[in-house]
Amino acid sequence: MHGAHAVSDAGPEQAPAGTGPAAIRWLDQLLGTAIEGAAALLVALEIVLLSAGVIARYLFHSPITWNDELASILFLWLSMLGAVIATRRGAHMRMTSLITHASGRVRDRLNILAAVACMALAAVLLHAGWDYAADEAMVTTPALGISSAWRAAAIPVGLGLLMIVVLMQLSRLRDLKGVVWIVMACVLAAGCFYAAGPLLKSIGNWNLLLYFGLVLGVLILCGVPIAFSFGLATLAYVAFSTRTPISIIVGRMDEGMSHLILLSAPLFIFLGLLLELTGMAVAMLNALAGLLGRARGGMSYVLLGAMFLVSGISGSKAADMAAIAPSLFPEMKRRGAKPGELAALLSASGAMSETIPPSLVLITVGATASVSISALFAGGIVPAIVMGLALGVVVWWRARGEDTSDVKRHGVKAIAWGIVIAAPAIALPFIIRAAVVEGVATATEVSTIGILYTAIVGLVVYRKFEWRRLPGLLVDTASLTGAIILIIGMATAMAWALTQSGFARDLTQFMSHLPGGATGFMVVSIFLFIVLGSVLEGIPAIVLFGPLLFPIARTLGIHDVHYAMVAILAMGIGLFAPPLGIGYYTACAIGSVNPEEGVRPILAYLIALLFGLLVIAIFPWFSIGFLPTR
Repeated sequence: MHGAHAVSDAGPEQAPAGTGPAAIRWLDQLLGTAIEGAAALLVALEIVLLSAGVIARYLFHSPITWNDELASILFLWLSMLGAVIATRRGAHMRMTSLITHASGRVRDRLNILAAVACMALAAVLLHAGWDYAADEAMVTTPALGISSAWRAAAIPVGLGLLMIVVLMQLSRLRDLKGVVWIVMACVLAAGCFYAAGPLLKSIGNWNLLLYFGLVLGVLILCGVPIAFSFGLATLAYVAFSTRTPISIIVGRMDEGMSHLILLSAPLFIFLGLLLELTGMAVAMLNALAGLLGRARGGMSYVLLGAMFLVSGISGSKAADMAAIAPSLFPEMKRRGAKPGELAALLSASGAMSETIPPSLVLITVGATASVSISALFAGGIVPAIVMGLALGVVVWWRARGEDTSDVKRHGVKAIAWGIVIAAPAIALPFIIRAAVVEGVATATEVSTIGILYTAIVGLVVYRKFEWRRLPGLLVDTASLTGAIILIIGMATAMAWALTQSGFARDLTQFMSHLPGGATGFMVVSIFLFIVLGSVLEGIPAIVLFGPLLFPIARTLGIHDVHYAMVAILAMGIGLFAPPLGIGYYTACAIGSVNPEEGVRPILAYLIALLFGLLVIAIFPWFSIGFLPTR
């Protein structure tokens, strides 16, 4: 997940591997291997290109003028191929609450609906994508001097491959009758919307409730991946209630996916995976365990500290939690911690650490709401400390009677040696944050520096670098990148539609005239972002509402960084709060815990998080007190 990004099965229920027509199986394997190989190569090329740019700038003081332009072209191809891989793996972000509690037959039909919806959107946008690429052929890139169609063609190619992947998935289903019924139902629904088009146009902006309220809500609740839900709602609105050509959606997608700052996304994702590969994450955990493990609730403090150190580097909250929990949970269980308590603490720590740089949610805020990345990085640390202290109080209260008499005591020398060993690993997050905050390097540049640093430390200091796992890490990076960037692209198109409809103007009028001025606006924003976080997650919610709400906050005198911290933390609480928060179920899955066991233990943590959020909202100093003055 974004900023907090929960990943869950999004594919239809397939027949067992090895069944279905042999030609389909062979084509699926061939196509999957080719796409994954191309995507892995693109990730590697991005790393090499951007690293070369950093070396040329800082060592030889001779920047490569065409470097960023080529990286941007390759990035769009990487994002689209990554989205195809995520579709093939069932790794797109979606809400699974309804599917989880549905019967087997209903669950299968909902999964089929999700697959058909994905294919329908890709099919409709495919032609518009080719038209858009043809129009871009007349544009020449400034540095390389080549046709912009080379970049824009990534969108229709990706959409076409996505269609093929979903078709092959559907062809392997047991319930082919169900596929036919759902396709017919979707065609019938589209026909009804088409027939009602004149009526819908006549009611003005009330039709927004139908498309971006009812249709979008139903799609998300039925388990259609969030990116495709955004796209389908926007497509339906543009096609049936406006005279705007559908190709405009592709153009807005391209705009959202092409922010230069987003180039850092795959690099930070790869960096997070590299931390685990080189053993640096384990070194951090061992040092914290030696330092705090003897205290009552010590391992809980270790978990909070570890999340603080590694959070945000991988770009996926699920990856952050998965890097930490398996190493700590066995010892915590041995000390008597109940599984539900472990899942609750892990989930709460995910919400706590949403503002810790280099979180992709922070980067997304900077890209979509025109806020300084360095200011966001500087402002994100103290709010996370406030939230961590609030959680620490709950840990202290619950662990006050814990028996630690049988816990192994580490001597001063052992603790000191553990810290020395972990020092290169612990230094990495601080190097990344300091470089951006001090203006030494951009977020993209510092991500390449982090990769080079991690690779060298892993090879020279920890002497752990499993080369055979590297291709898999590159593919995993592409998959997560595609899932995140496609959401940003679709959310950008949806935000454009809401703006063009006049909704943005109406929302500005309403939010600007709330009782209580800035205070009333902040209270409503907290409630709104908690709800959005539980339904949409951080990145799509920020892309959708950030451009609308941040200007209002500015007019009311609220500092951009202060508002960003409040919004991000509110979304984090929603993301990790049951019963809807996807992040909570991710934490339960990582800890192999029944979600029902964690509901009661997490209540105290949620209260602590809400208290911390209110403190941050009331006192802007926690967000802006350490911003650079220059």
